[in-house]
Amino acid sequence: MSEISAEEWTAILLSLRIASIATLIATPLGIAVAWLLARRDFWGKAALDAVIYLPLVLPPVVTGYLLLLTFGRKGLVGGWLADYLGIVFAFRWTGAALACGVMSFPLLVRPIRLSIEAVDRKLEQAASTLGAAPWRVFLTVTLPLALPGILAGMVLGFAKAIGEFGATITFVSNIPGETQTISAAIYSLTQTPDGDIAALRLVIVSIAIAMIALIASEILARRATLRLHGY
Repeated sequence: MSEISAEEWTAILLSLRIASIATLIATPLGIAVAWLLARRDFWGKAALDAVIYLPLVLPPVVTGYLLLLTFGRKGLVGGWLADYLGIVFAFRWTGAALACGVMSFPLLVRPIRLSIEAVDRKLEQAASTLGAAPWRVFLTVTLPLALPGILAGMVLGFAKAIGEFGATITFVSNIPGETQTISAAIYSLTQTPDGDIAALRLVIVSIAIAMIALIASEILARRATLRLHGY
């Protein structure tokens, strides 16, 4: 099997860049949403829960089309962002990051929510009794104890973002060097005569990245558990 070409390296590096940015931006919002669902009861909670997990059950093309309607140059939000802030998502790598973030968000939120729900509320109440403000309780008690779940959610979200295809290609197309991720490149190569070998190389790379991410998640979660609980 020949060496990876420059075009393939571009797709690989772009995928890593998009997945990393999507995960880093989605994580703070994911933590906030997970805490809200785990610790608060409010009207419409079930609806919010359903909306968060909707991308998991909708066809990815539908999610991508909705993103195009919302964040496209003529979209409800995208038009305003483009005209007044100069921010464009459609057919840009930033749009690919947005699509990957939306598609990976449910997988990021779920383990974080479960981890926060597993935190003993008596510890939080004890910190509050000692005079800690709610934000301080969250930062010094809840967040550290939920760290294994946060790490697991981040890695799952990253892995999902690396492999995202349907929503991305619908929202930002398949532009080499701009929006062509590993998945899009594989799709293009399978439609090209004599592209099977190059597609296989990218398949192997994507499998390797996913395996590394999952192994790293397990190692980090175990270390976090040992540090926090001592076993």
